[in-house]
Amino acid sequence: MTLNVGQRVRLAADLRLAGQVTPAGEPPEETGAFAASLALAAGIEGTVERVDEHHRQQSHEVREYLRLKSLLDDFGHQMPLASRKQLEEQVGALEEQWVAYQRRMHRVTVRVRLDNGFVLDDAPEEAFASA
Repeated sequence: MTLNVGQRVRLAADLRLAGQVTPAGEPPEETGAFAASLALAAGIEGTVERVDEHHRQQSHEVREYLRLKSLLDDFGHQMPLASRKQLEEQVGALEEQWVAYQRRMHRVTVRVRLDNGFVLDDAPEEAFASA
């Protein structure tokens, strides 16, 4: 599901937020001995304020797959049979890394202002469903 700014969403699963807390107005370097935990129940609704797409960097194997696949597609029909077969094997050996990269190529995070006043920032879009 692709989320858009202004869209109403619902928290898809229970969340537990935990960590250090800094009182408002204090510099982050001067954290006290405060610790907190907050639980948000699935079903809480809110509005998407921002959507950020993050593109994952390509590994050496992914770049090599793209290079070899392009070579095969463009010139494979002109190659001697043995060379084409060798190139097809090389492409096949790298295909698993290419498929894995495509599955995680885009990571989308959102900023959602929940109706209860809380703001979840940099949350994965998978944490939300349409309201």
